[in-house]
Amino acid sequence: QVQLVESGGGSAQAGGSLRLSCAVSGVTPWSYCMGWFRQAPGKEREGVASIATGENNPVYAHSVKGRFTISQDNTKNTLYLQMDSLKPEDTAMYYCAIELGCRGSPSLIRTMQNYWGQGTQVTVSS
Repeated sequence: QVQLVESGGGSAQAGGSLRLSCAVSGVTPWSYCMGWFRQAPGKEREGVASIATGENNPVYAHSVKGRFTISQDNTKNTLYLQMDSLKPEDTAMYYCAIELGCRGSPSLIRTMQNYWGQGTQVTVSS
């Protein structure tokens, strides 16, 4: 049974930082992609960053490039999202996700994801 458990959300002021973690278990394929998505109230869920397991090939949404960093610890089966220079528009529920058929090429396409975590709230105040 695949499980993704996010943690690390909370509140921050604009310009501050937060670090999200996602603990992954139960995934059978040795190669897949993991990513972060977010959904603000009244908006669709959008891709933030994604990376292929064991690779150093992250992709980022234009809105977070240069501010957010996705990384992974394969020994701990954990995915991270370091968020710096936070803006109020970063406020959203953040979800981690797994895409099984990525073939080493991560994407930010919501409909391509196979598994989702329960989400963690990030709130940025001005």
